[in-house]
This record gives sequence, C-alpha cells and structure tokens, in this order.
Amino acid sequence: MKMDRAKIERLKSQGWTVGTVEEFLQLTPEEAVFIEIKLRLCDALKRLRSERALTQAEAAQRLGSSQSRVAKMEAGDSSVSIDLLTRSLIALGASRHEIAKVIAG
Repeated sequence: MKMDRAKIERLKSQGWTVGTVEEFLQLTPEEAVFIEIKLRLCDALKRLRSERALTQAEAAQRLGSSQSRVAKMEAGDSSVSIDLLTRSLIALGASRHEIAKVIAG
C-alpha cells in the first residue's frame, strides 16, 4: 500500500524519514519477494477456507492440525513455512494452477 504524496511531504516537513518496508527492515530483493509470496499464500489459505465455508477448527481437522495453528498460518506467523502453507492449500482442494497463480501474483 502506497502512501499519498501529500502525506509523505507532510511527514518529511515534520522531520520524519519516509521509506519502504524493505528499506526499514534492510531486506534484500530476494527476501522481500520471499515474504511477499508467503503472505500471498497466507491470504489464499484464508480465502479458500472461507470459500469452502469452513471454520478454522474444521480446516484444522482436515489438515490434521489445530485451530490455533490454522490461525497462525492465516496470519503469516514466522513459525509457518511456505511448505506448510502449500501443503495446506492442496489439502483443502487448491490445484497446482491455483497455487501458481497465487505465487505469481
């Protein structure tokens, strides 16, 4: 999400430094892409669960996991791997093509 130009100028005039998330976190371009892909997969999992009219607890049961783990997956918790997200999407019925579209953005 981009900040509008007027807000950026107002912040700068008040002495604030304005930059990107990547700059703030000192991410390499590869790290930024990796995080973006992970967050897209998290969003896709939440969207797919919702489309299937499943609660987190019901999705967890299908995945052989817990409701709190599904919540962590959907929230992009750092303990959740891209592997787990991908396997969970497949288990809930996402096709390879759908997952590829999510990754491609």
